[in-house]
Amino acid sequence: MLLKEITSIIENFAPLSLQESYDNSGLIVGNTNDEITAALICLDSTEEIVDEAIAKGCNLIIAHHPILFSGIKKLNGNNYMERVIIKAIKNNIAIYASHTNLDNAHDGVSYKIAEKLGLTECKTLSPKSNLLKKIVTFCPVSHAEKVRNAMFSKGAGKIGEYSSCSFNGEGIGTFKGNDNTQPFIGIPNELHYENELKIETIAYTYQINQIIAALIDAHPYEEVAYDIYPLENKDSRTGSGVVGKLATPMKTTDFLQQLKKVMKTNCVRYTNIIKKEIETVALCGGSGSFLLPDAKKAKADIFITGDFKYHQFFDADNEIVIADIGHYESEQFTSELIYDILRKKIPNFALHLSEKNTNPINYL
Repeated sequence: MLLKEITSIIENFAPLSLQESYDNSGLIVGNTNDEITAALICLDSTEEIVDEAIAKGCNLIIAHHPILFSGIKKLNGNNYMERVIIKAIKNNIAIYASHTNLDNAHDGVSYKIAEKLGLTECKTLSPKSNLLKKIVTFCPVSHAEKVRNAMFSKGAGKIGEYSSCSFNGEGIGTFKGNDNTQPFIGIPNELHYENELKIETIAYTYQINQIIAALIDAHPYEEVAYDIYPLENKDSRTGSGVVGKLATPMKTTDFLQQLKKVMKTNCVRYTNIIKKEIETVALCGGSGSFLLPDAKKAKADIFITGDFKYHQFFDADNEIVIADIGHYESEQFTSELIYDILRKKIPNFALHLSEKNTNPINYL
């Protein structure tokens, strides 16, 4: 398969527009037209991972963490990042990363953790805003269904678990073409009045171009009128973290033991046990301390993530239990998530889960 065919599957699930401003998700090494024979999926791109890719005959590494977050001016092999890139290029291995866009995607990294913990009634803990736009267009009543369906087919009109959402209002449109026009309705140089529908729908920003192209293709007019408005609405399906419930409440100590077992961690750092039972669980893969206020607002009994600093533990303030399970440990199932995303679309392609533990932290 071509590299761009593989990456498009990941980006349809986790669009690059969802990544945070500091991030560097996407294709880091390689060309989108490269022919890919096999892919190795991992959490981090390290020299050991490149060696594993070579041994398994993979010419693509798909990682969660980007090997580069900022620009480099030299490639001399003076640090592990430079050595990884040099080795990958020498061995014709492409490197791709899906990081905070996969964190923010619905059913992304945090939802995978929630699945492992058996949570139900899961929702995004901190929904993102400014991801949506409203599209408004006008067309003859006779062609409204065709135009709507064309936009819907490219992703417009999705609100939560609902699809094909639109609002339609009837009115009178006017137009007058000059001698260079061939109007679908009316006569050049004569003012025409037409019963039209105003169609309003919603879409993610990254979908706008393909939706507008479909709109224009389906519309009967020579010149298609449409408006695009930015929206500040929060998108309930997209954002950071997850909050959900245990099917049956558990004693806090029992839940912490189960958490340690399920997340395969040697250490759980946690604050005072101020509640005897755990029912509502908030969590975030990776470094999620910034979501503690959201976890409290959601009335979670416990907040699970990685990378809490010493003084941040005080912010639990006897309102919630903080459980720090480690950065790597909280994201270890991300490789499985990426594998599942690709396997559903390309079942016969050679995908390999890395057998290497790239966690740079050891525990005594």
